[in-house]
Amino acid sequence: ISLTAYSITALLGGIVIFTFLTLYPTFFGYLSSIFRPVMATYALLFIAESGTLYIYYYAWDRMKEGFLKWIHVAMSVILNVIGTVLMMLANSWIAFMQSPAGVDADGRYLGNVWHVIHTTLWNPINVHRLLGNMAFGGGVVAAYAAYRFLTAKSDEERAHYDWMGYVAMFIGICFLIPLPFAGYWLMREVYAYRQQMGITLMGGLLAWLFIIQAVMIGALFLTANYYLWQGMDRMPGAERFQKYIKYMVFVLIMCFIVWLTPHTMVMTPAELKAMGGQQHPVLGNYGVMSAKNGAINTIITTTVLSFIIYQRANKIPTVKWAPYGNAFLFGLFTMAYVNIIWLAIYGYYIPANVRVGLSVPQVASTLSCLFIGVILNSIMLKGAKDVGPIVWGQISVRGQYALIMLATSFTWMMGLMGYIRSSVRLFWHVNEIMR
Repeated sequence: ISLTAYSITALLGGIVIFTFLTLYPTFFGYLSSIFRPVMATYALLFIAESGTLYIYYYAWDRMKEGFLKWIHVAMSVILNVIGTVLMMLANSWIAFMQSPAGVDADGRYLGNVWHVIHTTLWNPINVHRLLGNMAFGGGVVAAYAAYRFLTAKSDEERAHYDWMGYVAMFIGICFLIPLPFAGYWLMREVYAYRQQMGITLMGGLLAWLFIIQAVMIGALFLTANYYLWQGMDRMPGAERFQKYIKYMVFVLIMCFIVWLTPHTMVMTPAELKAMGGQQHPVLGNYGVMSAKNGAINTIITTTVLSFIIYQRANKIPTVKWAPYGNAFLFGLFTMAYVNIIWLAIYGYYIPANVRVGLSVPQVASTLSCLFIGVILNSIMLKGAKDVGPIVWGQISVRGQYALIMLATSFTWMMGLMGYIRSSVRLFWHVNEIMR
């Protein structure tokens, strides 16, 4: 998968460079003159990654034993490090186009390449894209495993690709959960840099694209939860948790509806005049960020709860303090839900500039469930009694279609958000410097 994707990436990169040279020679020349050292470093790292990847792939069988195996593992780490650095260098070009730094008002380079790289939005974009790429990678591998599961001819094949799909999905979800928080940080930095850019994104020309994004995010979390519930079929003893799933479905659907509700509608001037303003007299009370923050945090918290239930599906904790641990987990999630929902309601009664600060305790509640809840549950399950072994391959085909849906949603959302990120510059190549 990596080798094929890498080859396609190199091909598309060549097409992009050719397109820039043909259609935007002035812009590409300007960007190249400023980022000359960065582009030279990028080219060298790309060559290094190419060589390392092909050696890693073709030496797979020769380096699978003894000390050579550790060298092979080290090469995989090196590949990830080089790939991350390449991504961060490419992000510097994107960040410069949105929030230029290291140049004067006329775009003249001031001589410090670090200032050009380290713009206001560089770090938020780095974190957001790293999490997004990891989640996307997990989704792609999971979809490949689902396809191989559906076309498998033997139980052994189905068991292997069932396991592969679960591991890939688990990686994807691990990076999907913090992704909305990274997106919130990025949007906050965009607002801090240029408020007008933030308004264009969230309340202006591009606002309705965020409704599509909300649908995609909701679909991702619903699909992930559905796969976990389907995956419980392969685990003896999971039947005792099935009765709770309908309540989690209700919570997820209700939050999904709140999450995708728009605050304003796209209207003609005549409709605006008839309504008396941009805010609809009924709809204007809904779709505000206070409610949406509460909804997405509740969705993430419920996803964490689904994973904890999945962890326990075929196990019974045997530690002496298990009743106290269960009581603590129950109290932790109960307080988190109460805090998140109460703050979402309270946000309607306070000014917008104060309401923004309520997202911090909501996120803290969600992250507490994620880290404290999962870690405590994992500790409780050490030495736990097995109701029965996991029977890999014993999962309905609906679970495999969920994995394909997961990869489709990831791909769609990455394309959509890439378009939004580029479009926020409107008619500027480099924001407020080059049209």
